[in-house]
Amino acid sequence: MTTDTQIESVGLTTKGFVERFFAWIVLIVAGTAWGITFSLAKLATETGAHPLGVSFWQSVIGAGVLITYCVVFRRPISLKPRDLVFYTACALLGSAIPNTLYFFAAPNVSAGVLAITLATVPIMTYVGATVLRFEKIMIRRVVGVVCGAAGVLLLVSPDDALANPGSVIWVLAAVISASCYATENMVIALFMPSTANSFTVLTGMFVIATAAMAPVVIYTDSFVPLIWPWTSVEWSIVAMALISVVAYGFFIRLINFAGPVFASQMAYVVTLSGVFWGMVIFSEEHSRWIWLALAVMMAGLFLVTPKSRKDLNDPA
Repeated sequence: MTTDTQIESVGLTTKGFVERFFAWIVLIVAGTAWGITFSLAKLATETGAHPLGVSFWQSVIGAGVLITYCVVFRRPISLKPRDLVFYTACALLGSAIPNTLYFFAAPNVSAGVLAITLATVPIMTYVGATVLRFEKIMIRRVVGVVCGAAGVLLLVSPDDALANPGSVIWVLAAVISASCYATENMVIALFMPSTANSFTVLTGMFVIATAAMAPVVIYTDSFVPLIWPWTSVEWSIVAMALISVVAYGFFIRLINFAGPVFASQMAYVVTLSGVFWGMVIFSEEHSRWIWLALAVMMAGLFLVTPKSRKDLNDPA
């Protein structure tokens, strides 16, 4: 005879399976969508849109979406001086600087290579966390860091790695962008206000990024008008901005729902889908060095990514 306890146990098991399945769906869908932004950036910039103007629109549209979210769900944004400084640091390191560098690099580097450089973010984050003593040195992760460095070298060193050898400087610019994201992670770990909501912080970040980019765009005369009827440039800019902010929001929700260890696996999906979309949209063909760099980078990412919550504190 089935007891109430057995029925309750089956119910909990089913609920756990559904939650896990939902988490995987969010991870795959958001990561795949996020990966296409590299191709959209290339579409927007290689047809004439100024990278600064594209970066400005990304901030404007992101800020608009997030302000709407805060108004609808009544999420107040703190305007304390300390919080404004925090928003500014995140805006520069997580939006204005890296986005602009990526957009300058996009016309000169394949979307697939841009996506591969993003895999260095978790690797560089671990290096920074170790230096700041947030993380203990683990042999497995040190090997992962070495793999990450080797992956970058494979991208820029061999003469036939890139279709255009002159684009090495732009690959390095993309790596610098990734280092900005990694630094932002450290800033969040050190200075995130204890009472802050992730979405309100993200809103403050995009609003200040918009304010920071506006005078630069005006001074450089790099504004990109979104005049109807839209071409591939306008559609790419808007789609990229919307996908980025929505995917970022899902990533934050995934951290809250499934934990940071599970959510960190999105880096795999974003990188691999970025390479995939580049092949689909631009028919990109990569040299053996690029594929080797991707494999080495994925190995490094696998080694650096925590395998459990226990990994966050225990050495190898």
